[in-house]
Amino acid sequence: MSIAASGAKKPLFQRLYVQVLVAVALGIVVGWLSPEFAKNDWIKGLGDGFVKLIKMVIAPIIFCTVVSGIAHISDARKVGRVGVKALVYFEIVSTFALIIGLLVANIVQPGAGFSGKPDANAVAGFLKQAGEMKASDFVLNIIPDSVVGAFAKGDVLQVLLFAVLFGFSLMALGEKGHSVRRLVDDMAHAVFGVIAIIVKAAPIGAFGAMAFTIGRYGPQALGNLAGLIATFYLTAFLFVVVVLGIIARIAGFSIFKFIAYIKDELLIVLGTSSSESALPQLMEKLERLGCSKPVVGLVVPTGYSFNLDGTNIYMTLATLFIAQALNVPLSFNEQLIILGVAMLTSKGASGITGAGFITLAATLAAIRPELVPGMAIVLGIDKFMSECRALTNLTGNGVACVVVSWWEGELDRAKLTRGLNREIDPSDVQTAITTG
Repeated sequence: MSIAASGAKKPLFQRLYVQVLVAVALGIVVGWLSPEFAKNDWIKGLGDGFVKLIKMVIAPIIFCTVVSGIAHISDARKVGRVGVKALVYFEIVSTFALIIGLLVANIVQPGAGFSGKPDANAVAGFLKQAGEMKASDFVLNIIPDSVVGAFAKGDVLQVLLFAVLFGFSLMALGEKGHSVRRLVDDMAHAVFGVIAIIVKAAPIGAFGAMAFTIGRYGPQALGNLAGLIATFYLTAFLFVVVVLGIIARIAGFSIFKFIAYIKDELLIVLGTSSSESALPQLMEKLERLGCSKPVVGLVVPTGYSFNLDGTNIYMTLATLFIAQALNVPLSFNEQLIILGVAMLTSKGASGITGAGFITLAATLAAIRPELVPGMAIVLGIDKFMSECRALTNLTGNGVACVVVSWWEGELDRAKLTRGLNREIDPSDVQTAITTG
């Protein structure tokens, strides 16, 4: 029974997105008026703690969702078909994101006339990590040293690999694996129950993360390089509205209604600057929106490594910004090389803290090493850029899941319509658990 059907709509102050909005606003005020208090380790710990709580359940929920989805499929070829379709979609849309970043940077030229001098020492650590990234290491890292180790590290791709193999194994067992499948399904419901408890702390986490950010960098950090920040946010907005909007329209739904549907998750990401903080809730909501469980289980976790639209926009835009700021012209051929290199480096840094900044270091080192010291120019505002990257990544992965479900012929149009038209209340994960 849906909330709308029962007529018991939540008061505004009980809605998660309202609570998160208020918490973010309070965090900004506290960070601005009392920066010393906001830089306290305990304030920072509020945001970090919430993100850690969410990451704690990502591995088990991905395992349960993927295993359950695959184990209930009678045709193994379907899993491979969904995976191929997802990767084709990821590469096409990621290429669009990279191209848009290049086009905007060439037209707006946000780095032209920059007078600051970069400090090469400030980015030495990021450059070291970027130099250690190799394609072979990335592929081998998908294979865990042990199953327990994959869950302990919370590595999404490693857990995904084991879950796919385990799901195929259960599929092959047929009726013999029925009890295990039922256990996995029950575990998934239990883990979603844990998530329902954790998300109630989202406003506290958002307050701590925002207060610490403003307290540490100060409101002036937003003004120093406001042009680059504004250009990046505008570019990401245009990508979501135009590119993802056209894709959504082709698939038969409105991008604006979809954004409204996942607004709780977007606000959690805004407060924490981590798209992973909303991954479990996003997966659960997409299932309620009519996407099949196998598609959700395969597309969303994979998308967090292969479909980083916001990160792709950031890399090409920031690369040209730094080149313009340092007066280093890049030819058309070099910009084409940027596209290819960035496409690879964006995959190689998945799961690494500060992945967007590290992939930028890898891209610059591969193309024009003399641009690497220029990363110090954007280091101070990267925290503000990371929020937009995470928001774009989350939206892109949500749209990808709906599109692949539609492409596979497994999108429940009735559920999609009810969800996007707000005929059911999507604001609380617990609703689906207690009513379904």
